[in-house]
Amino acid sequence: MSLFVPKFDESVIVREAEAEVVGRAPTTVRLLADSSRTGGALSTQRVTLQGGADGAEPHWHDNSAEMFFLLDGAAEILSGDDVVTAGPGDLVVVPPGKPHAFAAVPGADADLLIVITPGVERFEYFRHLQRVALGEATPESLLEVQELYDNHFMRSEAWDGRRRWRARAGETVSQAQVPDP
Repeated sequence: MSLFVPKFDESVIVREAEAEVVGRAPTTVRLLADSSRTGGALSTQRVTLQGGADGAEPHWHDNSAEMFFLLDGAAEILSGDDVVTAGPGDLVVVPPGKPHAFAAVPGADADLLIVITPGVERFEYFRHLQRVALGEATPESLLEVQELYDNHFMRSEAWDGRRRWRARAGETVSQAQVPDP
């Protein structure tokens, strides 16, 4: 077992009013602390999803675990081949290499604290996603930065099955623009 000891000297304090926000309703991301601020210990952001909005499409990280803590609302979280419904106070930690995704439960809001450890510089990744959403970059451009951000896209039958079920039930399902891996 290896022990990673982060190297930073000062406490990291991020006031809500000072945090950068990317995106806009129904999906907003509040950038809290990136890897460089925490000596590589972690990267963290707060994601707010309104009205059943999608968060992240299926992907995995080779070198980091990802933690989802539901602050409020209800979220669906893909963990491997399982889709878990989480409520306020629930915690899901996905190990490196395991497929995962998340979205608000249909018709519900979700407010999640997400932590990736060890940290990866992720703020620029979220800014890149915003450029895709604004049409300033193509969805395919995300494939060019998968290694840089340790964010590898994939298809998931379990996640797609959840979407088909929601569509049959009359739910509106928005498909985030993610390139085919």
